[in-house]
Amino acid sequence: MQKKKLEILITNDDGYHSKGFKTAIEIFSKYGNVTAIAPRDSQSGKSASLTMDVPLWLKKINEKTASNGNSIRIYSFTGAPVDCIKMAMNKFFDLKHLPDLLISGINHGSNASVAAVYSGTLGATKEGTIYGIPSIGLSINTHDTNANFAPVKKYIGVIIKNFFACPPIPGTYLNINFPDIPVGKIKGIKFAESGNGMWLDELNSYKTPQGKEYFWTSGEFHDKDISKLGDHAIVETGYIAITPHKVNSTDYEEIKRLLSKWKF
Repeated sequence: MQKKKLEILITNDDGYHSKGFKTAIEIFSKYGNVTAIAPRDSQSGKSASLTMDVPLWLKKINEKTASNGNSIRIYSFTGAPVDCIKMAMNKFFDLKHLPDLLISGINHGSNASVAAVYSGTLGATKEGTIYGIPSIGLSINTHDTNANFAPVKKYIGVIIKNFFACPPIPGTYLNINFPDIPVGKIKGIKFAESGNGMWLDELNSYKTPQGKEYFWTSGEFHDKDISKLGDHAIVETGYIAITPHKVNSTDYEEIKRLLSKWKF
């Protein structure tokens, strides 16, 4: 009996034109059929936002067959990353026919530490997990539009092999961050906790030539990770960091504590 081909869904938040998105398609078309739907324009920092107040437009960019026989279909969509997942699930898949894998990325820029809260890359990964799709967010620690994705290409094979052999439990997705260093300098792969940090001085004030004040989002990352076990610290020391995240963010221990203290 012929083995069923994997069905792989790919999205991102940098837009369908980004090198990271194109690289993800190149990598994962080796594993199975690829359906790739990404925002028409950059949607970085949109987290799990939805577009609900304007029409959404889907455009076919390309459809082809890879040299190994796997199909590749690429679309742009005018919504956010989560909208892209919903579009895929409404047009190409359904709850009875889920993709075997969702890849969100490869993102230009780290999604470690507090960046995971704002990330459109991980918003899409979370949405895929809600649908029940095994999901991975991939990022590299540089915003260079011409980033070198050699580290991802070298190490993704062993990561995917382990992922399918022992997938995360339902309700959990993986946030994987790669250092932006030559392949030969990568020290290995580590599981890491989500780093502790925050952005400070995020809105800088400027004035137009007419003297009207406006603001531009910028900021400086403040590292509060004393233990240096956080994913961002792991990446900075030359390791690939894998952090499992859960859709259900309930703090069950805190429920117990508050129940013991609060009086109703």
